[in-house]
Amino acid sequence: MRVTWITEDDAPPIVEYGTISGQQYPFSETGTTTSYSYLALYHSGNIHDAVIGPLRPSTTYYYRCSADRSREFSFRTPPPSLPFEFVIAGDLGQTGWTKTTLQHIAAADYDMLLLPGDLSYADFFQPRWDSYGRLVEPLASARPWMVTQGNHEIEKVPLLEPRAFKAYNARWRMPFDAGASPSRSNLYYSFDVADGAVHVVMLGSYADYEPGTAQHEWLQGDLAGIDRRKTSFVVALVHAPWYNSNKAHQGEGDGMRDAMEALLYGARVDAVFAGHVHAYERFTRVYKNREDLCGPVYVTIGDGGNREGLAEKYVDPQPKTSVFREASFGHGRLQVVNATHALWTWHRNDDDEPVVADQVWITSLVSNPACNK
Repeated sequence: MRVTWITEDDAPPIVEYGTISGQQYPFSETGTTTSYSYLALYHSGNIHDAVIGPLRPSTTYYYRCSADRSREFSFRTPPPSLPFEFVIAGDLGQTGWTKTTLQHIAAADYDMLLLPGDLSYADFFQPRWDSYGRLVEPLASARPWMVTQGNHEIEKVPLLEPRAFKAYNARWRMPFDAGASPSRSNLYYSFDVADGAVHVVMLGSYADYEPGTAQHEWLQGDLAGIDRRKTSFVVALVHAPWYNSNKAHQGEGDGMRDAMEALLYGARVDAVFAGHVHAYERFTRVYKNREDLCGPVYVTIGDGGNREGLAEKYVDPQPKTSVFREASFGHGRLQVVNATHALWTWHRNDDDEPVVADQVWITSLVSNPACNK
């Protein structure tokens, strides 16, 4: 498990941990400390980063950072096998709706949170990254949060800040260089859960993706390395949706879809989750703009609670491939129950109450003989 935390003052990058609360921690790991400056106006605190383990699955660990006796945190490691439950929430931001979404997420148990881009909506104003960290800390300190970047993470200013994703890469380091399929960039990576029963691919909508680029070649190799005799489900996350019947951000994911859709289809990816559009939409299994029983289920879940509001206008008539769409804030849950079935539910923030407004059982494509001739 990677633990990342920030201190205003100099402090040792040490994580002490154990399985008993309030006791002397028998294990510790020393990591590294970095910082960054932005536009010569903002200087981050000390960003500490340490990887601890090996850890036992399905176990609650208690830990403290930088030997701070005043604050103890705890997290639970994911289970070693199915069932496994993901929470998926995109475009979170820092609004009242964000707080409601986080409250609803915390109210029911889960194993890991996946975030398909647009985290803090700092939009160049770096203190918003700090307030975002404080906002999500109760959840992000207790379960693994796996994220990919959105357009609001770019924060590139010509001549003054020519390096994109400066804050994002400094604060949200993902395991891109670990595992069986390491990549060259924090903007795209993959990992396995439940002893390889589920393979998760985190793609970068704002990293080069055309054939011949590093991300495209990495994706080819990553998908080719999946053993579907062991891996029951493969899911992918992007920021800009490849299928979208909302009038907002029309066509912005088409280039990436043209470059990569055939790779995901050939690997029998089961579902693709996206953000960017501030609404919810679920498509049937699709390939090349047509219903295809061997294509992924596409879901837009960019409704976490951002400050730009909801995208309320849809294309009319509704495409045949679009099964359910609604402009409301909320979050989704993907419970992989066993090797053949996963339950997807969308929880709408209706009058501050979590309401299951859409659900569907997803059958693993590897269990469909018609898709594996």
